Amino acid sequence: MPAVTSTPPSPSAGAPTLAAPVTHYENFPVASLLCPPRLRQPIAAIYAFARTADDIADEGQASAAERLADLAAYRAELRAVAGGHPPGARWAAVFGPLQRALHDHGLPVPLLKDLLDAFAQDVAMTESHASYADRTQLLDYCRRSANPVGRLLLHLYGLRDEAALAESDAICSALQLINFWQDLSVDLPRGRHYLTDADCAAHGVARADLAALRRTPGSDRLILDCATWARELMLQGAPLVHRLSGRAGWELRLVVQGGLCVLDKVEALGGASLCSRPTLKPFDWLRMAGRAVGM
Repeated sequence: MPAVTSTPPSPSAGAPTLAAPVTHYENFPVASLLCPPRLRQPIAAIYAFARTADDIADEGQASAAERLADLAAYRAELRAVAGGHPPGARWAAVFGPLQRALHDHGLPVPLLKDLLDAFAQDVAMTESHASYADRTQLLDYCRRSANPVGRLLLHLYGLRDEAALAESDAICSALQLINFWQDLSVDLPRGRHYLTDADCAAHGVARADLAALRRTPGSDRLILDCATWARELMLQGAPLVHRLSGRAGWELRLVVQGGLCVLDKVEALGGASLCSRPTLKPFDWLRMAGRAVGM
């Protein structure tokens, strides 16, 4: 994990220091009642930082150039508040609480920058309709788009050994992949390609069929194979739940089970998630809770 700076920035006078509550749909709890109370605000601040950057890269009708310019401004704002400067007005609700978290918990700023690198990469690849050559390339994207969040949480929990970091990376990469396989029907029409060239070739799937959301026996095999890969990665990281005690461990159990539950739905559709997006229902959360108890 990147080293923590020795002089965390002091919160700026007059800037907001409380993060907004999480309202966006997620497959897992974020800063829930299971989270240790003293960590709910820094976790919500990290989430708000990542969610806002993701929305800049992905939501609305802005051009790629406008998105990249906004992400550059967002990065400059991160640099400023990390240096102790007051947040600007545009994203004060994000960077005020984040500056408080940087000050109180010494969050590693390079991990936050990695997230912004990944979002900018997403914009550039979407604009050019580019795809990932193989799973190694896709996992390298996950290393910056998802894994930093887990490492930031472990930093807050005070758990920083290499085994824990590796398990966290496996869980976070699995969650990112699961999100890809859940969102195929949304991402593909927008020119976002996370099914790799190598996997498509292995199953004889044409990009034109995927772009048209045209389901074939090959696309079914491709999606189910990718779901199996994500499940194996999640199970590889799952022992981390036993390294975290108390509420944090229980919240992580629900995170893991949330991902596995989405995979159950993807697999039950037999490849039809190419055309429709599976989501979690209230009953699924009860099932997740039961499975969490049994971990």
